[in-house]
Amino acid sequence: MGQKIQLKASDGFTLDAYTASPSGKAKGGIVLIQEIFGVNQHIRALVDEWAGLGYKVVAPAMYDRAEKNFEVGYDEEGRQRGMGARAKLDPKNHVFDYQAAHAYVKDAGKVAIMGYCYGGTVAWQGAQTGPFDAAICYYGGGIAEMLGADAKCPVLMNFGEKDQGIPLEKVTAIKAAKGYAIVNIYPNAGHGFVCNERPSFQKEATDLARTRALAFLEMNGL
Repeated sequence: MGQKIQLKASDGFTLDAYTASPSGKAKGGIVLIQEIFGVNQHIRALVDEWAGLGYKVVAPAMYDRAEKNFEVGYDEEGRQRGMGARAKLDPKNHVFDYQAAHAYVKDAGKVAIMGYCYGGTVAWQGAQTGPFDAAICYYGGGIAEMLGADAKCPVLMNFGEKDQGIPLEKVTAIKAAKGYAIVNIYPNAGHGFVCNERPSFQKEATDLARTRALAFLEMNGL
């Protein structure tokens, strides 16, 4: 369904992206931010899925500033490579990249930023810096360390109850600090519960999170 394109950031950097559009008129735009594993098969499938649900979607290759064409699997080697590439990135540059993606989909109407894992943290950064109309964060491990600023748009967050990388104490701290955010905790779900290529995949939690996300987007004009 989708295709590979290039985006030009305002600082002059050119990055790749994967995009897909619905068959009819779009409800709005979604900037979908990858996990640490790159814009891989799972992320491309998510882009296609959300396009099928009525949105113009683009997933910018956020790792292009560290390594072009970065794409790894979910084994330990892939995880280590993903973490290594992430360490080379300057979070200040994320803004240029997701704003370039925003510019690409804004002709569809209002625009949400949505991210998974590393992307969940970046989606929270996008909510803080704009120019998004809504933000949806899936198991963003760095959110609890980024509570100094408030979001400029409505925020929905999703966490797994059994996520060993994001203990419930951190989720509780997020809820206490940002009471305006909708924070959902999924029983017996671990990290990466949306990804059907991981052992932690949980269909029940994935389906419920999608239903809640669609309702949240509609509530915010998307």
